Amino acid sequence: MSDQEMKIDPARASALISQLQSVAERIASVAKGRSVRLVAVSKLKPANDILALHQAPEKQLHFGENYAQELGQKAELLPKSIHWHFIGGLQSGHCKNLARIPNLWVVSSVDTLKKAQLLDKSRGELISSEASVPKLNIHIQVNTSGEESKSGCAPGADTVALCRAIVDECPNLNLLGLMTIGAIARSVATTPENENEDFVSLREQRDLVAKELGLDRELELSMGMSEDYEGAIAMGSGEVRVGSTIFGQRPAKADAKLTV
Repeated sequence: MSDQEMKIDPARASALISQLQSVAERIASVAKGRSVRLVAVSKLKPANDILALHQAPEKQLHFGENYAQELGQKAELLPKSIHWHFIGGLQSGHCKNLARIPNLWVVSSVDTLKKAQLLDKSRGELISSEASVPKLNIHIQVNTSGEESKSGCAPGADTVALCRAIVDECPNLNLLGLMTIGAIARSVATTPENENEDFVSLREQRDLVAKELGLDRELELSMGMSEDYEGAIAMGSGEVRVGSTIFGQRPAKADAKLTV
């Protein structure tokens, strides 16, 4: 099945577009003129939903996926004009295939040099065969909450060292910025007026990296999800990841369908 053959239910499309517009309006009201990227997190949702939003007048470009295999399958089915974000836990075994997806725009969960090197090598091979393919953007994931259950680099020297190595040793990667998924309790308590400790920490890490590496460009902050994106934007986030607020409740992974 190609995207031209994929059926889109008009009522479903209308609901999705309305929900996306509502989120976009809330982002704009908090951003106060600053550009903030909205990543529609489409994991476990059918490709039909993604196509409906991508073909809408607003033409949503950025979609986030948590599972490498699912992202690869959707990238094969859907238009190459989509900008894919891999936002799930990154495994070394997935790096080669992910980096070879031409319209994979960013990997947001890089937390070791080994994974960065694997992405760099595979992206370099793709660029060698297809000169029009751009460098792969990456975010370094920082474990700002210190939770053992969370992936990510430790704040401080480890984060700085990984960023430095990527800038110096990975010519096919572009260090776009830093990302965090903070503690749930802090997310729930976050409002535009109530600062989230994880967001404060990530901002401090961004400033530390820029200072230590002597960067002449600003690294972006990727922080904020459905529960706390307005507070994240108020603290300087340049990208928010919103899923259930747009797409509704997700099915169990075993019940998810690639198309409907």
